[in-house]
This record gives sequence, structure tokens and C-alpha cells, in this order.
Amino acid sequence: MDFIKELQWRGMLHDATPGLEEFLAAGPTVGYIGFDPTAPSMTIGNFVQIMLLRLLQNAGHRPIVLMGGATGRIGDPSGKDKERVLKSYAELDRNLEHQKKQIYKLLDFEGPNAAILVNNIDFYKEMNVLDFLRTVGKTLTVSYMLSKDSVKNRLESGLSFTEFSYQLLQAYDFQCLYETYGCRLQMGGSDQWGNITSGTEFIRRNLTDAKAYACTTPLLTKADGSKFGKSEAGNIWLDPELTSPYQFYQFWLNADDRDLPKFLRYFTLKSQEEVEALEAEHASNPRALKAILAEELTVRVHSQEDFEAVQQVSNLLFNSKAGADDLHSLKASALQTVAGEIPSFAVDRTAFHEPVNILDLLAEHTDIVASKSEARRAIKGNAISVNKTKISDEETMLRSDDLLHGRFLMIENGKKNKYMVVLTD
Repeated sequence: MDFIKELQWRGMLHDATPGLEEFLAAGPTVGYIGFDPTAPSMTIGNFVQIMLLRLLQNAGHRPIVLMGGATGRIGDPSGKDKERVLKSYAELDRNLEHQKKQIYKLLDFEGPNAAILVNNIDFYKEMNVLDFLRTVGKTLTVSYMLSKDSVKNRLESGLSFTEFSYQLLQAYDFQCLYETYGCRLQMGGSDQWGNITSGTEFIRRNLTDAKAYACTTPLLTKADGSKFGKSEAGNIWLDPELTSPYQFYQFWLNADDRDLPKFLRYFTLKSQEEVEALEAEHASNPRALKAILAEELTVRVHSQEDFEAVQQVSNLLFNSKAGADDLHSLKASALQTVAGEIPSFAVDRTAFHEPVNILDLLAEHTDIVASKSEARRAIKGNAISVNKTKISDEETMLRSDDLLHGRFLMIENGKKNKYMVVLTD
């Protein structure tokens, strides 16, 4: 695979320093991307950069993931119109450990060009402020640093010395990776161009006959102009606790048709030939193509088991023929997902210490119906089901044994109205 040509057909190349394509064609090299752990999880925005590393690896080069244990404590001004609120060290460390686990799922850490994971706190933990000023601060001039858009755009609204110094840390990171691992390429989003080229200049000035390279991707935006980011509303996380596998799958399935070509090229591992063949095959049915992408990404980011659970949840919610066997086959995590997608009622577990009459459950412990008389009419009209079993007797008593996984009851009132009762302790 030719890495640059791969990025070009995918629409993922925004900027590159001169000579990069020729350098990569000469043989395998090492490239890196940095990730600051300022959020509890990686996001779809981060996934673009992970894809860059994966494509670099697939092209025979070696990727480095640089976790920002140090830079995360400072705050990157790039793309921000105001000073960041600094996170506590404890929170940053928790985030970093969690994000490392996510990274290990998405890159290959075995083999001849196995990925490497580095924490940049190791570059600074033994360095005092005087060492930093002498070793790092003397390399780039203030006028050079002020010329970067990430700095210029913040001068009027305010920029602390802390965030002003961020590009020095990122530049020094590049030099450390260059000297330790032979890393010659730094990549990132287009908003990082200033920081990244500061690194190439830093290496040029400090290391004799050294040459480093840079390339960036366009920032990922949707057809309506909105973007993905750690603080953006409606963001899609790679953590199943923040964005469930079902929600993750549904995001791709329900994406705007106009976004599909971009999403497919940014995120699939399929070849250009495969993508173009699929687009031709499904030209009149984009939803089928979205389903193919949604499946691939759900399996890669989560697991095959999670994808199968997503299919089961979708079947239960949208297939009118889904029955008791389909419901009872769901794991507790899948039922919790269902509870998040339909109206749900939290009921104290003490309510089930004794058998509960169906009328009381419908009218008193929930508001599925407005009154017991309405509940009686619904039962008489054969409209009420509990766990896909029709209730025909208003004297029906529900017991703890009726609960799915000891916590859940699914109640239906007619063909379209589904509810979940979830017991709480």
C-alpha cells in the first residue's frame, strides 16, 4: 500500500511537508500521533487519527501512539477560542489508562511493525523548569511561535503562558521520539499543523542533518456543518458506557446520506476497489451500505458479540414478529440498552418482595395507564403483554421469578407501545 495515495483517495490528506511522498516510498519508517487524555474516552474524532495510524501500519510502517500524560496537564490552545479548564492529575491519569485499553484494541501491537505506545510524561518527569528553559525554550523564537494560527487566533481573547508553551512541548516530544525510535513523521488533524511543523523545525535546528516530516487530515465534519469533538453535543464515544454499542451502530445506520461517502472512506478498512464496488452495488439503497459500514465499525470498536446483541435489540424493537424466545435470549446489558430506547420506569425492588398485581403495576408503580379501570379495559381488550406473554386475567400476580435477569420486565400495551420496568435497589 502507498500510504499517501491511500490517504488521497480517501480524502484524508489535508497538508503535507515537501518530500514526504518520496521519503515514504524509499522504505519503512516510523510515524506518530499524540492523544491528550482530557476526556474519559476516545471519540469518533480521535478515531480518524487512529485510522491514520492503522493505515500507516498497513502500508508497512511503524506507528507510535503518544499518550499526553504531560501535555494533557497543560492544555492545547489549537482550535479553542478560550483557555481550557485544567483537569486534575488524577482525572487525567484515569483517562489515560482507559484510553490505552481502547488503543490496544484498534492497532496491532505484535509483528515486525508492531505499534508502540509511549507516555510523554516520561520525557519531563525528571526535568526541572531551568532544564526545560535551557533545553527546550531556547530553540524556537517567540516571533516564530507567535506566527502560528493556534497562537494568533487567541491573542485577543487571551492566552496564558501555559498554553503558549504547549507547542514547545509538542515539538520536544517529536525530537524525543526521533532520537529514541527513529520517528520521522508526525501526523494529526489540520488544527495541529502549527504544532506539528514546530516539531519539524525544532528537529532541524537541534539535530545535525536531521529531516522530519508532517501530514494532517481535514477535521471531520458532518453535512450540516457540525463537527465531532470531546465537548460537542451529540458526540459519539468509543466507550460502551458513554455511547452504547446499539447507539453507536444506530449512528452510522442513521447518518445523513450526504455523509456516507466521507464516512465510508474515513473509517472502513476496505480497499478502494471494494468501496467503489459496494457504492455501485448499493447506489439506489444507501441504507444497505450504511448497514455494512455500521457492522464493520461496531465489530472493530466493540466486538462481534456486541454487534450480535445490537441485532437482537433491533429485532426486538422493530420486528413485530419478535417473540418471547427473542426477548429471553437477551443478556442483561442488551435489556439495559432496550430500556434506554423505550419509555422505562424505575421501580424499587421492595415492590417485588411480595407478588404484585398486574393492575397495581400498570397504574400505580408506572403510568403505562392512567387508572386501574383503564388497565382492566386494556387487559379485557387483549392489549397487555408482559415479557411477550398476553395477560388475560386482571388478577394476574407478577413475582420475582418473572423478572428477566432479576431486574427487567417488558410490558406492551397494544402493538406499538413498549415499556420497560427496571428494578432498583
